[in-house]
Amino acid sequence: MRSAFFSLRAMTKKSLQTALIHSSYEAPPGFDAFPTAIHHASTVLFKDVAALRSGEWKEKNAYTYGLHGTPTTFTLEARLAEIEGGEFCLLAPSGLAAIAMIDFALLKTGDDVLLPDNVYNPNRELGRWLQQDYGITARYYDPLIGAGIAALIQPNTKLVWTEAPGSVSMEVPDLAAICKAAHDKGALVALDNTWSAGLALRGFDLGVDIIMQALTKYQSGGSDVLMGAVITRDRGVHERVATAHMRLGMGVSADDTYLVLRGLPTMKMRFEAHDSGARKVAAWLKARPEIGRVLHPAFEDCPGHENWKRDFTGAGGLFSVLFDARYTEEQTDRFVDALTLFGIGYSWGGANSLAVPYRIQAMRKEWKDGGVLVRFNIGLEDPDDLIADIERALATLRAA
Repeated sequence: MRSAFFSLRAMTKKSLQTALIHSSYEAPPGFDAFPTAIHHASTVLFKDVAALRSGEWKEKNAYTYGLHGTPTTFTLEARLAEIEGGEFCLLAPSGLAAIAMIDFALLKTGDDVLLPDNVYNPNRELGRWLQQDYGITARYYDPLIGAGIAALIQPNTKLVWTEAPGSVSMEVPDLAAICKAAHDKGALVALDNTWSAGLALRGFDLGVDIIMQALTKYQSGGSDVLMGAVITRDRGVHERVATAHMRLGMGVSADDTYLVLRGLPTMKMRFEAHDSGARKVAAWLKARPEIGRVLHPAFEDCPGHENWKRDFTGAGGLFSVLFDARYTEEQTDRFVDALTLFGIGYSWGGANSLAVPYRIQAMRKEWKDGGVLVRFNIGLEDPDDLIADIERALATLRAA
């Protein structure tokens, strides 16, 4: 007896080649499982011409083309929006792609954008490119300026970028004050909320208009995915970003989307483990004579700590240290090379710890502190093992 799950098309005789393309098998309905299914698609099929003509990619009321979303990507977008307390979400191929999408959606020739001086360096370079090739003025402000940013906002200032905290030097801005000043003068505020993954900071509640995240970090948790997200509450702002998303062809792969979805259920527990380990390692480093300063937002002497204490509920695994000024770059590079449990590489949020030295004086116009800066991502290793590794590496500072 022929299976009930074969369609009537099976009754039509087909050549072998056609049968290889037009299978008669239809899977039985009702399958369900915990993981979200991976839908690979460029072409999306419509049941009829009327459905094709009624589908609207902006509204996402139907599936129209793979670039504009599948059940896999729609599911991730909805979950990320819920985590941040937003209404709309769009995925991008990387965190930097998400930043670029926001800039191209909201800025045009003659406009002005303000960026904090501690901004993620590719965002800084993007600002320079916008100014050089697109006639958009990019200016930089002290990340701790707070309400004082009002004096910098011009009639043509359309966007104010914020980063909380700065992902290298760790200053924590007064987001509420910056948002109020910007809104009073008609500018929108975008927040890079990658550091807290939306778990430890509710940016929309402080007045932020647009939240960007690099899903490369805690959301995937495996150091194996590049992806970004732009989350909004206001429909008008969302539609502007959605238009840029479509015009720039910002698609993401179904497999990468699945990897991020797979990481979400454990993200909060991993974030808290990163936080606990990082605080332990940072506290140990703070007592070391080789370290001039620990830049960890949860520590009272970190710039903007009062803002962190008021607005954040956690800290994750990323912080920086400044070595005592008596140590040269050559010595601190030797320290980083001597670490065995820390990889040397950019990013954070994965299970493996990382250490990266930065030439912070060259990056920051107003940087006044001395000493070489090294940024640590504390992974999920035992923090006591990481401390022992750092202690061994610090001994190289005293080598001839």
